[in-house]
Formats: sequence, C-alpha cells, structure tokens
Amino acid sequence: MPEAPGTIGQRLQIARKRRGLSQSELAKAADLSVSTVRKLEQGERTDVRLETAHQLARALGVTTTHLLTEAPTPWQPAIPEDIWRPTVAALAAPPAQPPEPPTTAGVSGALAGGRALFATERYDSLGGMLPALIRDAGALDDSQPARRLRYQVMQLVTSFLAQLRHEVAADAAQRALELATDELDGGAAVVAECAPMLRRGRLADVAELATRWADDIEPRISRARPEEWAVWGGLQLRIGAASVRDNRKQEAADALRMAHIAAVGLGREVISAPDYLRHFGPVTVTHQRAEHAAIQRRPDRVLRLHSAVREWVPAQGGGKSGRCRHLLDVADAHLRLRDEARCVRVLQQVRAEAPQWIVAQRYAQDIMGRVIERRRTLTPEMRELADALGVPL
Repeated sequence: MPEAPGTIGQRLQIARKRRGLSQSELAKAADLSVSTVRKLEQGERTDVRLETAHQLARALGVTTTHLLTEAPTPWQPAIPEDIWRPTVAALAAPPAQPPEPPTTAGVSGALAGGRALFATERYDSLGGMLPALIRDAGALDDSQPARRLRYQVMQLVTSFLAQLRHEVAADAAQRALELATDELDGGAAVVAECAPMLRRGRLADVAELATRWADDIEPRISRARPEEWAVWGGLQLRIGAASVRDNRKQEAADALRMAHIAAVGLGREVISAPDYLRHFGPVTVTHQRAEHAAIQRRPDRVLRLHSAVREWVPAQGGGKSGRCRHLLDVADAHLRLRDEARCVRVLQQVRAEAPQWIVAQRYAQDIMGRVIERRRTLTPEMRELADALGVPL
C-alpha cells in the first residue's frame, strides 16, 4: 500500500476503509476498544503507543511504520531525576581535569565496579559514580588503551540510560560508536544504540542500521571467535525485534534464524568482549523467540518456550534485564490466558529480583493495569504492586 499522507488517524481511516472494515470490526480484530479506534481516527488521541499501532497494523495487514507518522510519545518512567540527570549533565559538560591525574588502571577498576552495579540493577549507585567516571576517562591520554576505556565507559553509560531514560541515550551511543577501534567494537556499540531506538519506535532505522553492520562483520564460520558470534548474533536480534514490531514476519523469522546460527556457533551462553554487559547464546535467542510470540499474541508458545529455559539464571557479571524482560512476556502470557494470579506472581518475582529495573518498564505497568481492569476487587498484594509500579489511578 502506498504511503498515506497526514496524521495517524487519517492513515488509519484510509487503511480501514481499503480493507472494508467498520470501526467496530477493526477494534475487534485488533483487540482494542471501539473508543480507541474512533478517537484515533478523529484526532482526539495522537499519543498512540507502539504496541497499539502494531495491533492495528496486524489487523489491517500493513506495516506499523505505515501508520506511524512520528515516533510514539516518549513514556517517562517514575525514576527520580537525581539518579540519571547528573550523568546526562556530565555528557554535556566540557572536558575537565580531575583533582588528581587519572590512570588507566584506576579508570579500569572503576569501570569494573560500574559494570557490577549495572549487572545487579543498582541504578541509583551507578548513577552516582558515572559522572566522575565520564570525567576521568575523558582526561586520559590518547593512547589505544585509554581510547578503549573511553569506549567501554560510553557503552556502560548507553546501557544505563537506555534502561532509565532512553530518549537521552543517543548521545552516549553515538560517542561509543565514534570511539570504536574496529568493526567489532562498532557492532557492539550499534547493538546498544538500537535498544533506545526501538523503544522510541524507530523500527525502520533499527532494521537498516543493524542489517548494515551485520553484513559488515558476518563471521567466518570456520574461525569465528566467541565475541564475533555474540556481536553478530546481537545485531540479528535487533533486526528481528524491529521487524516483528513492524509486522514484517518473514524478515523477523529470518533474523531469528541467523541469531540461532550464531548461538549454535557459540554452543553456550556467554558474556564476552567488547563491552562485557550482555549475554548472548541459546537462552538469549529463546527469550527473543518468546518475545516475538508475545508480540504476535501467542501466549501458549511464550509459555512453552519459557519452560525450556525456566531454570536458567544469568551468569555472574551479566545483567539480569534480558531475563527480567522475558519474565514480563511470561506474565503477559498468563494474563492473556486469564490466569491473573500467576501473572501477578511473576510480576512480584521480577520486582523482588530487580526492583529498580521494573519501575522503569512501561510494559510492567501496562500488564498490571490490565489486571486491574479485569478485577472487581484487588487483593492487598495487587494494590501494593500497582502502587510500586506507578499504575495510574
């Protein structure tokens, strides 16, 4: 279908009429309320979420990108500014010399401490140390080891901001890419950069960027190193994530198949260079398969895939956000199968494991919001969880 002009409401109305659907028929096919469809078409709502746009696109047989004229309005998580604002200010500040000249050994040690804080989702402590780490890394000399450290610091900053305030992560991601010393570093920087881009709805940009870098660094099967498989596989997962959200089913399936090849090449779950922040391997690919199934409204498949990796726990030194994101898909699947109690138990499990992470996830808030809509009354545990996640009254 050619590009339609105007607002999302105008595009939606044109696509609906081309498919011969009434507003109520489209709402039923997209699992949305008639009120939502009507308000979008009449321009009463313009802050459509990416998930809502995807549901409409699936029902209409068009791409999500076709409906979206702009990125969805950024959601602001209930994260105190004093956790992330100093890091953003440090990125914008001119180079400064610390009280004592920094050393590569000192910066390397501080970086290792920052990675440990990120891996355990202690974002408040990490936010407190990152400004000084950015300053000290910037004050190092221009040697290759110093440049490498600056790159790794920017990767950590990108991952931190992508979790808490994704709309301001782009600067750190671009700096990391500029500091990359080879294609593998660049590919890892792109894997990190794509995460906030996905959350902002830039689906076509993610697919194009990740595909270009994946083509450039595709490993030679006979002699690929673990970090090559991990970065290339991570790029394939980003391609798949963008494609499935854009209702491009074949491209999504192809990307998952490529990621599976990388996981088989590794044979195990690893946390490898260049940035030591992300897992990659068979479990990560299974988590992504479950995410695709969740987006495609296949809760039974989500739970079957989860059963294969139920007992896996992240390796020491690796972040838990990937596993926790998978558990949100599991909670969503239980809710779609009308098992509210299990859904809430999974949310409580995630909150217990990563309390600072879950409050920054709109997905968790939305799941809990749907639980509330279905219930006549809430248990005390449900009310407490809803308050903790910041579900609007």
